[in-house]
Amino acid sequence: MAKTIESRMREAASGDAQARFDLGVAFSCGTGVPVNLVEAHKWFNLAALIGSEEAQHCRAEIAEEMTAREIVQAQRMARDWLGHPACRAA
Repeated sequence: MAKTIESRMREAASGDAQARFDLGVAFSCGTGVPVNLVEAHKWFNLAALIGSEEAQHCRAEIAEEMTAREIVQAQRMARDWLGHPACRAA
């Protein structure tokens, strides 16, 4: 499963909305990784930014289970991820 996560992260870096959505699902459900709602929110947010309506709904759902501080942290992580050189090259 770790290879699948690594593969999806590479695809996410290249702008693949489905890969970003899949990572959000993985982190929200604990599929191959520990459950981490902050990380899940980050990935759903990144997928939503490139048009995934399903990611928008999932992001809203998990936000109901998060504190305001966790949501801010997830948003910051998404912005930082977008600023990563591998993502800018995509």
